[in-house]
Amino acid sequence: MEVLALAMVILAADRFTKLLITEMFSLGESVPVAENVLHWTFVMNRGAAFGMLEGSRWLFVAVAVAVLCAVFYFREDILKQDWLTQVGVACFGAGAMGNLIDRTLFGGVIDFIDFRIWPVFNVADMAVCFGVACILGSVVWRQEL
Repeated sequence: MEVLALAMVILAADRFTKLLITEMFSLGESVPVAENVLHWTFVMNRGAAFGMLEGSRWLFVAVAVAVLCAVFYFREDILKQDWLTQVGVACFGAGAMGNLIDRTLFGGVIDFIDFRIWPVFNVADMAVCFGVACILGSVVWRQEL
């Protein structure tokens, strides 16, 4: 149950931050938080990571739905795994859901965290990356035991 709560908190944070950015910024607007280090920049990403495969909206929707269905189908098995795997799946699933919501409602993903040396991203993207890192860490950790 804790992992479901974690997923819900991540999804809520993702939705809240995207709501804030869309209410306070115009598309393309950028405001420095720390000049040349961190900016809030409102962009709509119609592709995958780094804007790859732009225009493949329904492919990304289908992949996200498939991932979320797999998580639901294997939920009992996931809950039998170690805590790191559970946290990883919760983060990955919440991130996938957050970006899936954007793709279905807006045709693309709302991104806004801009470090200027990396493509603009969002909370859901961070959750997906952290989730994958947790799952991989769990696999490596189990191999060393």
